[in-house]
Amino acid sequence: MNRRKLEDIEVGLGSVGRLRILRKLIRNPDGYFTKYALEQATGIKPVAVRSDLKVLVDLDWVKEFPHEPKTYRINMENEVVKHIAEFFRKISSGDR
Repeated sequence: MNRRKLEDIEVGLGSVGRLRILRKLIRNPDGYFTKYALEQATGIKPVAVRSDLKVLVDLDWVKEFPHEPKTYRINMENEVVKHIAEFFRKISSGDR
């Protein structure tokens, strides 16, 4: 893995909020979520959801759709996101 990807991973996974948002979106890969829906699902404050989503969108881990209100969806075409999703699946399967 190249240095840039490693730096992206550090940034992308660098907060509890981003981890919660990723987990929610990865569990529902076909879903579209508003900021409000993500606030409700994750318990994260609105200002934190906005800043965390900006980071995730800038990394191309999450896609932003310009509807009103804007909606967000996990980008399962991104190589790093595929690995993160697999990690979450493996960890979750150990909880059963």
